Amino acid sequence: MVAETGIAAELIDLLSVFIIAAGVGVFVAKIGRFPYTIALLLAGLAVSILGITIDIELSHDLILLVFLPPLLFEGAATTDLEHFRTNLSHILVLAVVGLITAIFLLGVAGHYAFGFPLLVSLLFAAMILPTDPVSVLALFEELGAPERLSVLVEGESLVNDGVGVVIFSTLFALVIESTEAGTDLAELVTLETIAAASADIVVASAGGAVVGLVAGLAVYQVMYRLDEHMTEIVLTLVLAYGSFLLAEHTLSDAIGDFYFSGVIATVTAGLLIGNRGAEHAMSAQTKISVFNTWDTAAFLVNTLIFLLIGAKTPIHQVLTHGRLILLAIPLVVLARAAVVYPIANIVNRFVNRPVPFDYQHIMVWGGLHGSIPIALVLGLPPNFPHLEELRAMVFGVAAFSLVVQGLTMGNVMGALDIVTRSDAEELYELLVGRARAVDAALESADRLHEAGELSASVYEDFRGEYEREKEDLNEAIAQLLENNPELRREELLVGERRVLKQEKSALMDAMRNGTVSDDVGHRLIEEIDLKIDRVQSGDSTVTDRPDQEGYEEFWRSQAQEYGLELPFESGKPSDD
Repeated sequence: MVAETGIAAELIDLLSVFIIAAGVGVFVAKIGRFPYTIALLLAGLAVSILGITIDIELSHDLILLVFLPPLLFEGAATTDLEHFRTNLSHILVLAVVGLITAIFLLGVAGHYAFGFPLLVSLLFAAMILPTDPVSVLALFEELGAPERLSVLVEGESLVNDGVGVVIFSTLFALVIESTEAGTDLAELVTLETIAAASADIVVASAGGAVVGLVAGLAVYQVMYRLDEHMTEIVLTLVLAYGSFLLAEHTLSDAIGDFYFSGVIATVTAGLLIGNRGAEHAMSAQTKISVFNTWDTAAFLVNTLIFLLIGAKTPIHQVLTHGRLILLAIPLVVLARAAVVYPIANIVNRFVNRPVPFDYQHIMVWGGLHGSIPIALVLGLPPNFPHLEELRAMVFGVAAFSLVVQGLTMGNVMGALDIVTRSDAEELYELLVGRARAVDAALESADRLHEAGELSASVYEDFRGEYEREKEDLNEAIAQLLENNPELRREELLVGERRVLKQEKSALMDAMRNGTVSDDVGHRLIEEIDLKIDRVQSGDSTVTDRPDQEGYEEFWRSQAQEYGLELPFESGKPSDD
């Protein structure tokens, strides 16, 4: 029989990957709580050790252009923008200042420990130190990490890759120049070089954010005027890849002197569509379809990338350069710890919600390194200095990071008493999710009935069934919240944030159409911002006492000064 070639051969290889992945999935389901992505990596390593051939090339372009955009988009789209903004100070300082400092520390230490030229050692640091969103997003979702901790670690990982790629590109150009011209490092690294690299980081990040924002707004405007969930799925797919390619290649190539970060562009677009787009431009059916599609896409891409990383790990090179890898592993962890602890505590002095010390431990140990470093090292040219050592070290450190740090993450959280999702929280999510689905079903039945596609008797059957279920769900949720006050408080704060955002939006509309003057509108918006800050600090402005106001708005004092009589004054009922 003639061996298969072309597309048939590629499909057979792809099918082989998914057969292995299915076996891993069955294994994980049977043994219980074990991270699926790490199990895939271990299966891939077993494939590599056994010499089983999978003819799918794990290349720089495959990771960055095919795998990364959907994972970045899905991760950003499912990130709560309000939580992201609340923690933005920590995220940005760690992703920029922290990353640059860590690269310098590891580069200098590695120069002496590895015996590499300083530029090559710095390049290794720039490759390995950016935390990997692919790995972090997958692991934290499986562990059910606390939301704020997830936002901190995932947010940093989503941002620092753009910064890391710019630093890597700068150092890569310097290594090539030094190698080709035989120029000494001191002549290359000057104040002008450092200033240029700093400007490149700012331009890459800001340019990527602008590209993502413009592309996201363009798709948002189309989705706002459309109610066709299949088409809207396609639009989000175009946005995920389009924003990345537009920033990373089209505009960067066209402008020439400037590089725009595709990572930042896709993250920005995902945050916009996943938050404002989901709230204002998607129907209930569209939300379900879009987010289910992206959840499935992220699962499939994670399946491919983790299995291929394991299968393509150069075992022989890793064993040959084991000494360098064993030196690199602790140095990478120490370099991250050396920036996370001081930076987090410095930023804590200037923000309302400091990051707890226990969270900082997880931020150090949870700074996983996987697909991005591997993509960068696979992109190095064949004649690059110390290429074999660099490749072995990147794969070795990545394997340690994903397997050892990943497998122990749950235990570390448990030792630090960082609570992952409790049974009550999981049940609450289940009940709320089903309640939203029932609401969507009732709305759909109403539309079908009004359009004449459901007869009156069938419509009544639908409504009766779903309304009974909704009553049961409401009763179950009420009992659960009564027995778990912390869940009720969290629901109150989340709901309050959403309501306050709607208040702010309504005021801005009133200012635009002239119903409220700008000076009055700005005063009211300032008060809403104060309420939002209070809610973000964990204090509600809503009280369950019927005789008091949880927050005394300034209009009350204005009305009283004018002589109006109100039922409540300064949180107390009036005498009347």
